[in-house]
Amino acid sequence: MEKKVNRWIILLAAIITNLCLGAGYAWSVFQAALLEANPAWAQTQTAIAYSISFAMVPIGMIIFGPKLDQFGPRRFVFLGGILFGLGMFLTGFVNSVLMLYITYGLILGLGIGAAYGAATSVASKWFPDKKGLAGGLTAAGFGLGPLIFAPVVKWMLQTQDIYSIFRILGIILLVVICLASILMSKAPETETSSGQTLVEGKDYKEMIKENKFWLLWFVYTLGATGGMMIISSAASIASNYQLGDPVAVVMAVSIANTVGRIFWGSVSDKLGRYTTVIAMFLVVAGGLFLAISSGKMGALAGTIGLMMVGLSFGGFLGSFPGITAENWGVKNVGTNYGWMFTAYGVAAVFGPMIGSMILDATGSYSTAFIIVIGMTLVGILLQLYYMKKYKNG
Repeated sequence: MEKKVNRWIILLAAIITNLCLGAGYAWSVFQAALLEANPAWAQTQTAIAYSISFAMVPIGMIIFGPKLDQFGPRRFVFLGGILFGLGMFLTGFVNSVLMLYITYGLILGLGIGAAYGAATSVASKWFPDKKGLAGGLTAAGFGLGPLIFAPVVKWMLQTQDIYSIFRILGIILLVVICLASILMSKAPETETSSGQTLVEGKDYKEMIKENKFWLLWFVYTLGATGGMMIISSAASIASNYQLGDPVAVVMAVSIANTVGRIFWGSVSDKLGRYTTVIAMFLVVAGGLFLAISSGKMGALAGTIGLMMVGLSFGGFLGSFPGITAENWGVKNVGTNYGWMFTAYGVAAVFGPMIGSMILDATGSYSTAFIIVIGMTLVGILLQLYYMKKYKNG
């Protein structure tokens, strides 16, 4: 007799998994403590570790995606938990920037790719009737990471050094993610009203041959770059612009990032998915303008500006899984979104690096923010072109 599966338990396990993986988003707090412990290291050098980590996420999704669609999420969330926890734990022993790139960058990032792709995919497949809700909740779990882990790390730093904190968190997160994986199982095949298994949908080889894939991919890259810059350096930006307690700013951006994944979903129901993308670009531009103007308008305006960027960043992450599925079907969405998600990986490289390099060169993030504002304008023009050419709203 087949065991009855409670899909809400699976959704909860997926949210918990992504919540743990979201600890990687607390990088700006980790980075500040690492730089304090290693005065010879430069911010630009350490920012590369974060870039490598999140660039590995889509690579992990591409590597494991084909098997995920075939075998289900449990083994891949388990593997992701092992890699993520191990990468965090081994970071507690690094004595060089190169080692940091390997542990926090390659190993931890590959773990996020394996587990995040599986957790996100399983939620959408178990809830074909509530894709927006399931996708928003799992994405929100990932975004909530800094809200929880930033104050935890700040509290732990009162009694522990940063290396001990990496080791402790590595063990705890490994155990929690691996336990959550046990609760997951493969979703049943979607059926049509006639009882036939639904098989439509293109694979990634077909998808990447289409011009509209690359157009949307570039839009996604432009949309995610500003968010990756802000999230990776929120604590440093708060100090640079004198916005108050850096950890409080990290938490505020985390809240906005999380809310954005659900908020923009509801907006898109009214405006349409692609019109909403344009609105998110406008909010990013407005937020960065407020951040640049915080010297005249005050710390609160600057913090709100950073939150606006985080809000829209969450919206981009929440929107593009659905955009991918509606253009190329749900059958191979685990793999297909991995390829679309390489846009996020490119943003993970360029966003933090642009910010850190300009900070080291000028002592301010303002020029970096102006560059990203320019990118948002390009993104709007490309999205308008897509809507005209493919008649999507």
